[in-house]
Amino acid sequence: MTRLGFNTRVSFPTGQAARGLRDGIALFQAAESLGYQSGWAYQRHFDNYLSSPMPFFAAAGQHTSRILLGSAVIPARFQEPILLAEAAATADLLIDGRLQIAFSSGTDQWDAIFGTVPVSAREEGQRRLARFLSAVAGETIHTVTEQKGVGGPPVGTELKVTPHSPGLRQRIWYGSGSIASAVAAARQGLRLITGTILHDVPAGVSFPQHQADLIAAYRTQWAATHSDPCPPVAVAASILPGTTPALRDRYAAYDLERRTSGPGASRPRGALTPTLTAALPPGMLMSPVHHGSPDEVTEAVLTDPGLTAADEIVLFLPPAFELPDNVTLLADLAETVGPAIGWKPDQTGRSHPAVRPPAAANP
Repeated sequence: MTRLGFNTRVSFPTGQAARGLRDGIALFQAAESLGYQSGWAYQRHFDNYLSSPMPFFAAAGQHTSRILLGSAVIPARFQEPILLAEAAATADLLIDGRLQIAFSSGTDQWDAIFGTVPVSAREEGQRRLARFLSAVAGETIHTVTEQKGVGGPPVGTELKVTPHSPGLRQRIWYGSGSIASAVAAARQGLRLITGTILHDVPAGVSFPQHQADLIAAYRTQWAATHSDPCPPVAVAASILPGTTPALRDRYAAYDLERRTSGPGASRPRGALTPTLTAALPPGMLMSPVHHGSPDEVTEAVLTDPGLTAADEIVLFLPPAFELPDNVTLLADLAETVGPAIGWKPDQTGRSHPAVRPPAAANP
């Protein structure tokens, strides 16, 4: 294992969005000081989480100098691809080419708000993703065929998204939850990150094994499709080394909540209650939580086939944890499990002190 990242939802209790956003920036600063290679933020609409990643990354990038900033994930179904391409290129240029964007196709969850389409959510998401990829690659998105309005470009002008950020197209990822989507991502030349929920899992196959199979299928398809080497693969994971008895108890309580409440576990005060519970639909599995002493957690990581198959582990931070809790967890992972699995901190461009605020009291 050579790289460590983290994934935050930039969550906040109702009425405290400003503080939550500023704490999110402070979290990226702390992770950079600890030598983490990447930080990722989840997009979630109409809830107590980050809803607009691009301005957040542009802001966070002004307070950091090295760490990569990534979205994991943006549902393409609800994006206007050209506007997003403009915003992404602008943010990427402002933060010196450190932006990474991971997409999913998305669902029909918000059709009543964003509008319905005559095709499936996946098909529409893939259509919009393809248009976005073309735009950030600098390709012509339209040729003017007639004059409309006043002062427009002449007929025959080829329009491309501006500004253009060279290299951004090579930093686009796909958040895959199944072997089929991983294979499709490889064909599209997208990097791969897997999340904490997988689907289309065959009966009797564990989450770690299916994750390893998914990664293997991606690499096989990449080699069959492209002549250049396969890019690094990242996996999101719950890895909670408890360096004190109080932390071990707290992480065990989080694991129990997650196993009994499912994806609805660990929500900031006032957040919406998801309808998905621990009784997941057939073929869908949620990742295990590796917790315990640092030695126990290290052993669990080293024997997890999905994690050992990856090039980068992205620590999934419990959404209800606040800044002190998250910084403590990042520091403990970096200082205990990280070196034991072969990780070395990135010290280049280090400009912020590694401040470790005390962990919050147990709930």
